[in-house]
Amino acid sequence: MLSVIIPASNEAGYIGACLQAVFASPPIGAEVIVVANGCRDATAEVARSFAAHAQAAGWALHVLDLAQGGKPNALNQGDAAASHPMRVYLDADVVVSPELLGQIAQALSVDAPRYVAATPQIPPARSAVTRAYARFWQKLPFAQSHAGGYGLFSVNAAGRARWGAFPDIISDDTFVRLQFLPQERLQVPAQYDWPMIEGFAALTRVRRRQNLGTAEIARLYPDLMPREAKPPLPPQRVVRLMLADPLGFATYAVVSLAVKARKTQGWARGR
Repeated sequence: MLSVIIPASNEAGYIGACLQAVFASPPIGAEVIVVANGCRDATAEVARSFAAHAQAAGWALHVLDLAQGGKPNALNQGDAAASHPMRVYLDADVVVSPELLGQIAQALSVDAPRYVAATPQIPPARSAVTRAYARFWQKLPFAQSHAGGYGLFSVNAAGRARWGAFPDIISDDTFVRLQFLPQERLQVPAQYDWPMIEGFAALTRVRRRQNLGTAEIARLYPDLMPREAKPPLPPQRVVRLMLADPLGFATYAVVSLAVKARKTQGWARGR
């Protein structure tokens, strides 16, 4: 059975759609744990309002309301409250398809350590900048890599035993993915919506944060990086991508240059 852990910080505008999609999944004896952390909005209240919906759908719902912010602590608190050995870690702005969690549960039902992701879809953005950036980003090696796990990843009991508490780092998803060799990482065909953040300034802030997270993993856990197995991006492919989408390439390149212009501190939303 699954425990679905959703860390949520100021996600009142998104958590409802996230939970509604989860509870549209077939009842599989699972639970959802929403970990509202450091919220200045009604995230916890919105989540609690789904109690009757969860019960009618055959799911259990627990809402933790932590005064302290920070995603690693929220993940650890969610793990401590979880009842089931298989864990799904889900961002609060993600919307899963009805069949996704059932496919994950089936894929995780093995004795060997297993990491399972699903098939992401980026919904159309409101911002023209984000639409161009996302269009190009989706053609890059990491976006097309197997079982990337951004916004949603899961492990079985043997897989969760690979690490203890979530460390206080930026990129929890990278840290978990690299606990597994490429052949231990699976991707189910079911899809989920993973929105990308709107606007140039926000894209730059989040991209800089992502780069810092990857660099932090490489510095703190150098033995993990060879497990990335990211497909290469040879220069000739870059040229083909540029010619196929000049505007997308230019947008991505300008964001990349802005990322290098200065450092950032603190948490940044991943969409």
